[in-house]
Amino acid sequence: VWANPGRSFSDVRVEVEGHKIGGVDDNEYGVICRYQDVDNFYAASISSDGYFAIIKLTGGDFGYLGAEAMQPSDVINLGSSSNTIRFDCVGSTLTLYVNGTQLISASDSAFTSGDVGLYAGTFGTPGIDILFDNFVVYRP
Repeated sequence: VWANPGRSFSDVRVEVEGHKIGGVDDNEYGVICRYQDVDNFYAASISSDGYFAIIKLTGGDFGYLGAEAMQPSDVINLGSSSNTIRFDCVGSTLTLYVNGTQLISASDSAFTSGDVGLYAGTFGTPGIDILFDNFVVYRP
């Protein structure tokens, strides 16, 4: 599930604080940049069990950028603890920061502008409640 404010940006830095308030730790939540439509956008994702990724959805096909799968990190606060997620989409460079630490950067030029947003979901077990706060969009 995701939500977009209906704006358009080219180069952008998106930040938000998020934490799980209900559901399983095997989840994903984060921010979106360069959203074209439901089948085409980039997302920066973390999970309550300590994993992260940069995701690209193209024509409805899901893929990871910069890695083969979600990667573990001890920078991510686990369970219901709060995390600050920052996603920089500048030129063809996409960079994910969590709690002030850069975790991954990748290059892709498929989408050069679009909306921003927030998203949350689960993998095998349905049901997740994520609280987002302090959603800020900067133009670098």
